[in-house]
Amino acid sequence: MPLVEHLIELRSRLVKIAAGVVGLFAVLLPFNQTIFELVSKPLLAAVPTGQMIITGAAAPLLVPFKLTFLVSLFLAMPIVLYQVWAFVAPGLYRKEKRFALPLLASSIILFYMGVAFAYYVVFPLIFGFFGSIDIEGAPWTPDIGSYLDFITSIVLAFGVAFEVPIATVLVVWAGFTTPAALGKARPYVFLGCFVVGMLLTPPDVISQTLLAIPVYLLYEGGLIMSRLFARKPEEPETVTVE
Repeated sequence: MPLVEHLIELRSRLVKIAAGVVGLFAVLLPFNQTIFELVSKPLLAAVPTGQMIITGAAAPLLVPFKLTFLVSLFLAMPIVLYQVWAFVAPGLYRKEKRFALPLLASSIILFYMGVAFAYYVVFPLIFGFFGSIDIEGAPWTPDIGSYLDFITSIVLAFGVAFEVPIATVLVVWAGFTTPAALGKARPYVFLGCFVVGMLLTPPDVISQTLLAIPVYLLYEGGLIMSRLFARKPEEPETVTVE
């Protein structure tokens, strides 16, 4: 297609993504207090007082509103990824489409696995550790605004980090590298996982380690999967002499 038609198609896909997110947000907005209670449950289970505080004047309204929007965005991820796929698919060959569809489904599943891992495993461990630190005269009572910022960064980091197998398969599939080369890079990848964990998570050892270890294991899983998608070397042509 000409450039203008590509831009029109891109605009159409972006409008559909926005409509999906806004539609989910409109449905979930009446339940914003329930959503906030559900999301804050791992923290309240570790806070000695069982309560949080509010420091911002508009925080009682804005924090549940913002949280509901973020939940809508996370739930709309299949819509987002499908629209991306629909925009790219016309430029792919039939064989590439056959491989891309399982990768698309896997990327959605892995993203939600990362979110679930953060909620059910990471949050209880992190908040349990924070709650065990006793400072006399200063009880730990988190603010709801800072809590939202904290969990948003954690959830996004784990959701994206769990896409490592897909990224590994794609770079091999595209011919940028080979599974053998990626295997030799294991020590650097292991170190890089901890560096990424340090950059993407708050400055505590627990969350950094809980991100680095699964990412490295997912890298190994992606390495195994990439062997199935690696391009086979072309056989040299045979010349027959009469």
